[in-house]
Parts: sequence; structure tokens; C-alpha cells
Amino acid sequence: NIVDRIYIARIPDVGTTALGAVGLCFPIIVIITAFSNLFGSGGAPLFSINRGGGDTKKAGQIMNTSFTMLCAGALVLMAAGLLFAAPILKLFGASNAALPYAYPYLMIYLLGTLPSMIATGMNPFINAQGYSVAGMLSVAIGAVTNFLLDPLFIFVFHLGITGAALATVLSQTLSALYVIRFLHRRAEYKVLLRPDEWSASLIEAKNIVSLGTAGFIMQLTNSLVSIFCNNVLGATGGDVYISVMTIISSVRQMVETPIYAINEGTSPILSYNYGARRPGRVRKAITALAVLILLYTAVMWSIIILAPRALIGIFSSDAALVADAIPSLKLYFAAFIFMDLQYIGQTVFKSLNKKKHAIFFSLLRKVFIVVPLTYLLPYALGMGTDGVFAAEPVSNVIGGSLCFITMLFTVLPELKRMEKEA
Repeated sequence: NIVDRIYIARIPDVGTTALGAVGLCFPIIVIITAFSNLFGSGGAPLFSINRGGGDTKKAGQIMNTSFTMLCAGALVLMAAGLLFAAPILKLFGASNAALPYAYPYLMIYLLGTLPSMIATGMNPFINAQGYSVAGMLSVAIGAVTNFLLDPLFIFVFHLGITGAALATVLSQTLSALYVIRFLHRRAEYKVLLRPDEWSASLIEAKNIVSLGTAGFIMQLTNSLVSIFCNNVLGATGGDVYISVMTIISSVRQMVETPIYAINEGTSPILSYNYGARRPGRVRKAITALAVLILLYTAVMWSIIILAPRALIGIFSSDAALVADAIPSLKLYFAAFIFMDLQYIGQTVFKSLNKKKHAIFFSLLRKVFIVVPLTYLLPYALGMGTDGVFAAEPVSNVIGGSLCFITMLFTVLPELKRMEKEA
């Protein structure tokens, strides 16, 4: 989707409008990702905990249950999306000018819901078994394919925004085929659809959904915030500021991808060693996670503040749009480093099966802080579009700090008790 935006913004004459239209589709894409996290990221930590504890049969059953739920969920989401695409886009803030671009992109994108959810949701099970190179390849195959097909379909075949959607679906399909082939043939634990196990897997399904709810809420609230932001920006700044938010969201996705990778790489290590009752290794993994994320973010935050034009230029060459986006980007990322504290705390809570903590802090930052501020700052305090972008740093400081401090005061004492019991 990031690659799509890079090329769509450069379609002659309509690039800026088309970019904003794809931004309107982003909340729906995030919802699909949220369901991938619900079933995939909810199952992978439980898979690793049981694998670390030596219960290989239950670990395999958890993986198969996650796969079944991913496939069923994808079909339901695709059907619902295809039926209600137009009213959903209007609800999300699509104007009459943006709808002709957003609607065909979304309709084609939804056809790739099943491969998208399989590729995203089952990748953690590859990493959880220690096949990190294969996990990387599953993502790289789709990304490289999309990077090559986008300019071919958009500019050579003159398919425009429709071509971008086609390229994305084909790329996701290749990634999904690789994931299924690897998990079915080469991995230690083979993924199978076992109807005879479904009735016995109800407990596992409940546990997967329970743990995955944290990641689900985090992604779902991201979608919710995008919807509210687009509505307020459309009312206070017009379609151009929806395009500005699309660029900022694109930069954020690009910057956060390595952070997400570090989190996903650390999660199975935390879960496995927690299940094997090795508190020392759990602490080392938490420390490594924190150091890597903080160092990386410090570098990227410096680039965002000192050279914003370089990052914005990846997604648009429209001089007027770039000029509007620079101050908004700086404001949005003003306290981004505090978001690291949220990431660290959430990853630890999810990996150690601390469901209540993970769910609470997912809701706190977005639902109870960002959403109210998105309306309060622009209207009540008269900040206009700046108020929408300022809501993010305020939530990062409050939500991130509370999440990290709670993690320190709950997880570390438990690890000390575990050491004494050993």
C-alpha cells in the first residue's frame, strides 16, 4: 500500500486527488490488518508459549485453528466490503471528487482479502518456529513484486489507480502462496485445515481471540482515528488536507515498519522463554527490544524533524502539497519517541499473555485520548487542522508513558518471583 501511494501520487493531472482517495481506503485496509492480527498475532504467542513448554500437539492445534479462523474471517470481510464499499467510503469522508478514484481501488483491493490475511496472519508462525529468513522472504516477495508491477500497470498499461490495486492483489497472492507452501511442506509444524479438530479447537479459538484482541483493537482504533481525522480535516481544510494526512500516514507506515519488525522478531523469543520459565532470557529480550527501538527511532525522528521534505518527496512532487505537509508532519511526529514506550509495553504484554493490560492500553491511547482531542483541539480550542495533527503527540506522551511504567511495575516483579521459584 505504501508503494501504491508512491506511484499514484505521480499520475499526471490527478495524482494529488488520487492520493487522497487511496488515503480514504486506508481505514478499511487497516481493518483487514486488524483481523489478521486478531487471529495471527493472537495465536503466535500462544503457539510459542506451548512450544517452549513442550506441548507440541497443542502448539500445532493452535496454528491450525488460527489458519482456519483467518480464512473464514477473510471471506466474510471480503463479502461485506464488496457489498457496502460505496456507503462505507462516503461515511469515511469521500467527496464526490474523490469517490471515482477510491471506489475502483477498494473494490479490486478487497478481492485480495484472503491472500492478504493469510500472508500477514500466518507470517508470525514462520518466525515463531525460527525460520526468520523465510519470514522475511514472504514479505519481500510481495513488496518487490508490487514495486515492479505498479509502474508497469499504472504508466505503461495506463490503468491508473486500478492498475495499482491489481498490482497489490497479485503481490499479496504471491506472498500468500509462499507462506502456505512453506508452512505446508518445509516448516517443523505443518499447517492443515483439519475439520475433525474444529470442535475440539473451540477453547484454543477463544484463547486466540482473547489474546489477539489487543492487537485487533490497536489496529481497529488506528482505523477509527483515520476516519475521524479525515472527517475533521475535510471540514476544516478540504480535500487537500486529506491528501496531507495520507502523506503523513504513509511516512508513518514507512518509519514504523522496522519497529514492527523488531517487535515481531522479539515476540516469539519472549513467549518461548516465558513458557520455558527462563526469566533471565525474557529480561534480556525486553532490554534488547527497548534499545533497538529507541536507537532506531532516535535516528528516524532526527531525519523527520531536520529533513521532512526528503520523506514527503517520496510520496508527492506537488509543491503546494509538500509545503502544506511539512509543518503538519513535524507537529504530528513531535513526540514520536514516546510512542516507543507504547510499542515496548504492548509487545511485552501480548507476548507474555497479559491480555487485560494489552487491551486496556490499546484503548487508552487511541479511543480515550486521540479521538476526543481530534475534535476538541480543532473546534473547542480553535486550532483548525493543526489540532488534528497535535492530538497524536499528546497521546504519545500520556499513553506511551503510562503503558511502559505499568509494564515495568507488573512484569519485572513477576520475573523475579519466577527466578526465586526456579
